[in-house]
Amino acid sequence: MNFIAAAIIMFAASLGAGFGMCFATSKAVDAAARQPEAASKIQTILLLGCALAESTAIYAFVVALIIATSGGPAA
Repeated sequence: MNFIAAAIIMFAASLGAGFGMCFATSKAVDAAARQPEAASKIQTILLLGCALAESTAIYAFVVALIIATSGGPAA
């Protein structure tokens, strides 16, 4: 049962992080296309946002590992 919970956590976190990074990347490309002179500043903000989104997925992975390796309820 713990493995199912871990799988659900990882699925939700990776889905959310993936959508977040895709959305941020599309908006950054749109902004760079509108203002090419600000592309370096936009890229810096994009990388920071993607790192934060990826850290959410890494935290979920750690939680999923903890759940999957826990002994479960004592019977």
